[in-house]
Amino acid sequence: AYFNGAVPGEPVKKDENSRRGNWGNQIEFVLTSVGYAVGLGNVWRFPYLCYRNGGGAFMLPYFIMLVFCGIPLFFLELSFGQFASLGCLGVWKISPMFKGVGYGMMVVSTYIGIYYNVVICIAFYYFFMSMTNLLPWTYCNNPWNTADCSGVVGSGHQLNASLANATTSLVAGVSEVVNRTKRTSPSEEYWKHYVLNISDDIGNFGEVRLPILGCLAVSWCVVFLCLIKGVKSSGKVVYFTATFPYVVLTILFIRGITLDGAINGIKYYLTPQWQKVLDAKVWGDAASQIFYSLGCAWGGLITMASYNKFHNNCFRDSIIISITNCATSVYAGFVIFSILGFMAHHLNVPVSEVADHGPGLAFVAYPEALTLLPISPLWSLLFFFMLILLGLGTQFCLLETLVTAVVDEIGTDWIIRHKTIVTLTVAIAGFLLGVPLTTQAGIYWLLLMDNYAASFSLVIISCIMCICIMYIYGHRNYFKDVEMMLGFPPPLFFKVCWRFISPVIISFILIFTVIQYKPITYNDYVYPGWSLAIGFAMALSSVICIPIYALYKISRSPGATFRERLKNACRSHPKWGPALQEHRTGRYAPMASEDTVEARPLKEKEELKEELKEEEKEKERKDEISLTIQGSNGSTNTHNNPNPSA
Repeated sequence: AYFNGAVPGEPVKKDENSRRGNWGNQIEFVLTSVGYAVGLGNVWRFPYLCYRNGGGAFMLPYFIMLVFCGIPLFFLELSFGQFASLGCLGVWKISPMFKGVGYGMMVVSTYIGIYYNVVICIAFYYFFMSMTNLLPWTYCNNPWNTADCSGVVGSGHQLNASLANATTSLVAGVSEVVNRTKRTSPSEEYWKHYVLNISDDIGNFGEVRLPILGCLAVSWCVVFLCLIKGVKSSGKVVYFTATFPYVVLTILFIRGITLDGAINGIKYYLTPQWQKVLDAKVWGDAASQIFYSLGCAWGGLITMASYNKFHNNCFRDSIIISITNCATSVYAGFVIFSILGFMAHHLNVPVSEVADHGPGLAFVAYPEALTLLPISPLWSLLFFFMLILLGLGTQFCLLETLVTAVVDEIGTDWIIRHKTIVTLTVAIAGFLLGVPLTTQAGIYWLLLMDNYAASFSLVIISCIMCICIMYIYGHRNYFKDVEMMLGFPPPLFFKVCWRFISPVIISFILIFTVIQYKPITYNDYVYPGWSLAIGFAMALSSVICIPIYALYKISRSPGATFRERLKNACRSHPKWGPALQEHRTGRYAPMASEDTVEARPLKEKEELKEELKEEEKEKERKDEISLTIQGSNGSTNTHNNPNPSA
């Protein structure tokens, strides 16, 4: 894919095809794809959605959505981009009226790119703060701690240091448990009172947290420097970057399950709360997490797949990557909930009340576990380095997809030559738009964007894409395209899901989500109405691109009546199909020029005739330029030279 340095979205030339999708071997390709798909959404967003929706109550709809929507739509996007070798805007030659779906993907990627990098910058912050002999969230004797703080390491140390006062300490401890409504861990207070210094309202921005702002600048600089000349893979590096996170998670998991109370956290994680299973919001969260985690409707999957070889088995890749990605989410959930069970046991509170919701869950539970490991600063450095790797792997794709969209759409020589300037401009804009998220109210805005800008809009975009390909372009046509590309038709299960099951499930979830709509909250904080209005505006800003562009395309299409214009706007572009001439066989094989023209409406005939005439003139011009040079031995050498004076 683009990791080899090619320009995404650009039609493939014959001499480039040999290096497109050439990953050295299939294992490296899969590992790199897993590195893109497996991101912070697996170790951050999935556990907090489980935590918010009652643990096991979220797992059932999550797996149902994975089987009937996630994997089928993941395969659909991979095959879509690979067949045409075009990016998320160019592929809509399949039905030009629906190009607004591609623009909607760009808007969603913009929102995600803004707040995703803020989460990465917090990982950078914790990484830098781990460069010490003692992690600052280990004890409760810091200026930002409150009287409710109860540290695991600290309390044990104090108890052993004063055996003579053991009885007094025990009585005081019992009294403390009775008097306090809730005790908090030092890692939670470090997150809330020191890192965020969170305000009391989403409208109360307070001050910019300068350390977070500095880390945000570092994060955007790293992303930009890695994308100056495109993201390139050195082949064997993916063996480390894709497997290292699993090593760290395994170490934390082994440590977590050996802690007191860990089994209670795992029970909470696996036990369904059946009253919540009937809640439409739980199903909506499961659907949005599947799309968020797999990267569906972001535009990145189509862009990456456009660099595969035409006959690459993307069906096998989609199964491997989807299952590995979601298995990682479930594995990360075991790690977090074993730690939450221990924290609940120590703090003497229910598992559901042990920590904040949102991204804070990952920055509270994981750091708490790190303090329990020997040489904890070292493991903390490795863990947050892992988070940075996970985040940057996805952020690279987001930024490169946005830059590609700008370059492909404008397409001028200056833009193509100065792609680095476009990348820098997008990075600077992303940094500036992320500044409000580094204020004291930033966490409120981050959750607002996550719940609205990158939630059900992903589901709507994927649903419309599926309907367009199956019913506007035609399911039979697409099945033949996939068979031409892979050598076998899509399995029956995927055919049924694409045509019926996936769109129906998504439609029902959207309907019931509207009926049972509940405003988002952050712990006990209820978002005001004006902030929810902004959230809905962000969600609709990506979806509204679809009807707006459709109306625009219809108005510009030839035809005397609206029906004719609509029909012409939906018809596939003449250049739709495989990018390389050698792959354009069967119904994509070149036809006689007059036959091609006669099959089109009058205005389109004239346009095609003009194109054919220009191609003939170009061919004649090249023939004239061809110089016949008489050799010294009397032989004739013919050279096609683009310069007549050569």
